[in-house]
Amino acid sequence: MSLAPRAVLVHRTTEYEELLARHGTHGQAAFFLSSRGRSIEDVRRRHERNLRGLADVAAAVPLSWRHARVERADLDRFLFGPEDVVVVVGQDGLVANAAKYLSGQPVVGVDTDPGRNPGVLVRHRAADAGALLRAAVTPAAGADELTMVEAVTDDAQRLLALNEIYLGPPSHQTARYTLAVEGVETPPEPQASSGVLVGTGTGATGWLRSLWHERSSDLTLPGPTARRLAWFVREAWPSPTTGTTRVEGALTPGTSLRLTVESDRMVAFGDGMESDTLDLTWGQTIRVGVAATTLRLVG
Repeated sequence: MSLAPRAVLVHRTTEYEELLARHGTHGQAAFFLSSRGRSIEDVRRRHERNLRGLADVAAAVPLSWRHARVERADLDRFLFGPEDVVVVVGQDGLVANAAKYLSGQPVVGVDTDPGRNPGVLVRHRAADAGALLRAAVTPAAGADELTMVEAVTDDAQRLLALNEIYLGPPSHQTARYTLAVEGVETPPEPQASSGVLVGTGTGATGWLRSLWHERSSDLTLPGPTARRLAWFVREAWPSPTTGTTRVEGALTPGTSLRLTVESDRMVAFGDGMESDTLDLTWGQTIRVGVAATTLRLVG
């Protein structure tokens, strides 16, 4: 007998909750914010809107379904099942935080604070959650298959991201490595830079676009569902032993970016989550390309 679907509500601790955890009481938190020219009432109202949104989504879960909640900090310890429907309640970035832990489950993004979020990934309102949950488990469910980026090291460590993966120094020092594009007939190039960014069409609205815009690149950025990535080298340094001829490009399935580390330490992390970092040492190789996994974003 198959299991009933499970609605998994993903949320994050609000700024108001973080303030109370740090300062102990509402009054002390209010004093702290007022000393910095801010009002706690705005923070509290956003907190209450988030709570109402969570409550409305929870109430919309069909009675025959199972349900669970997971806070962002606990995502790496939560076991998602194939029968889950994941409801991300909050900001666009929270969808990216959850995406790396999923393997094809449908995702519904619910915006509890319209107007403050771009709403690129949290596209829906809490009032629509019931209909979206039921639609998500039907064979004809409409979902965008958003491309993801994957990095794999030569010792089989794996990193998955929805927006982008950064490879570079853990500080403001220069990273040294040899860069090659596998699947393309170009020779490897030793480089020294402040890092490499490889991003998806979803990430092309953020950090990736800033690099693209800064250098007035002619490269066409991918769309969210395009099976294509864009990559940029940041601040490549020309020297007698390092080059700057390959500083941007595109990757499609069958091609990948290969970096061989020539520094004492480099790191790789995805979607700005430095707490989930791969450490890379001298001589280690990492390959970055289009992930086989996609994010199924409903509606």
